[in-house]
Amino acid sequence: MVTYTPKERLARALTGKPVDRMPAISVTQTGTVEQMEAVGAFWPEANDNAEVMAKLAEAGHTIIGFEAVRVPFDISAEAEFFGCGIKPGTKEQQPSVTSHCVKDMSDIERLKDFDINRGRVATICKAIKILADKYGTKIPVMASMLGPFSLAQHMNGDDWFMAIMTDEDFATALMNLATEFNITYAKKMVENGADTMVIIDPTASAMLIGDAYYEKYVVPAHKRIVDAMHELNVPVVLHICGDTTMSIELMESSGVDGISIDQSVDVATAKSKVKKAVIVGNLDPVNVLWNKTPEFIKEKSKEVLDAGVSLLAPGCGIVSKTPNANLQTMVEMARNHK
Repeated sequence: MVTYTPKERLARALTGKPVDRMPAISVTQTGTVEQMEAVGAFWPEANDNAEVMAKLAEAGHTIIGFEAVRVPFDISAEAEFFGCGIKPGTKEQQPSVTSHCVKDMSDIERLKDFDINRGRVATICKAIKILADKYGTKIPVMASMLGPFSLAQHMNGDDWFMAIMTDEDFATALMNLATEFNITYAKKMVENGADTMVIIDPTASAMLIGDAYYEKYVVPAHKRIVDAMHELNVPVVLHICGDTTMSIELMESSGVDGISIDQSVDVATAKSKVKKAVIVGNLDPVNVLWNKTPEFIKEKSKEVLDAGVSLLAPGCGIVSKTPNANLQTMVEMARNHK
């Protein structure tokens, strides 16, 4: 049998082609305190400094064994770019959004003329370049960004959920701004060396907003991003938090190559609902990967693998206090699965 490089293996797996074995990856954030201590690259500096960010991302490969390098570690850089208030992160916690920047149409107009080459998104692109220069020929360089619906919610605050129901013009305009940003940002990350794209859109859940609004606002936006990436031969994985069981078909309708499911979704059911997209997941990052033993993780990994998951991975972002040994066990289970 042909043996593929990690880069070839992941690209083939995400596009439904035969592989020699399962890739060992995480499509969600990979940073942990033990990795930080092992390589001397710590949050919060690893969120703001390209060299430190790349060093910690590299630890996911060199320390844990993930067959990819991935940045960033948080989902607030996009909101920060547009002017939202941010609570700084710590060694154990990621930064978070504290205030919003869009109240009405005038704010949307004001923000349309954005420069992608500034702020923390530019730092992330620089980290991608560092990683691509070192690993890009053999190891996948995975880029991640907050999706347009959740970005719009960060920008508008909780009023966003009412806006999509009561002010179609405003909601459409803000979604268009967020989507244009996502496409521009994604293209810049690819230009810097990213070869796999992950959209993290946690509040774009049909369970939260209903199928009708998901189909109206989210599917077209995701499809525009996916189409832009596919033009560059870059596969796309979509992660939405929570129980997405009833909306798997809608998620796939955007054309994504992979759908990352969290621990509340049954793998076999998710697989039965897709036509082409591969299912990624879904070990519980808290109650399995963080709080249990390697032996327990082996058992749970086997359950997920036996259910037919295409790529074994965490069901959401890895908790910063997760032991290296636990993540290494998940990697070992993936690598040994044919």
